Amino acid sequence: MPKLYEYFGIIVLFYSNEHEPIHVHGKCQGRENKAELSVENGKVVEINYSSVKGRKPLSKSEMRNFQSLTQHYADEIVEKWIDYFILHKTTEPQKITQRIK
Repeated sequence: MPKLYEYFGIIVLFYSNEHEPIHVHGKCQGRENKAELSVENGKVVEINYSSVKGRKPLSKSEMRNFQSLTQHYADEIVEKWIDYFILHKTTEPQKITQRIK
């Protein structure tokens, strides 16, 4: 399960056995949500957030942080998805220590 980002306690990752559509999971202390990225003509046009079956959802503040991160890094997330699942490249996690504005 490749970890992509760590942002104020939230771990953003892919699971190794993932499937399309492009999406990432945000986890924090046993809670989890996912973000599904819709891409048209190579650009992220929409991000939909949902709960994960069998998991408690992120708290409101955690969800705000997860949304900020996925919106800010949406294009990079798509690149990392393609690198990992299509091109079979490894990905290095990035720890983000400054608030995204």
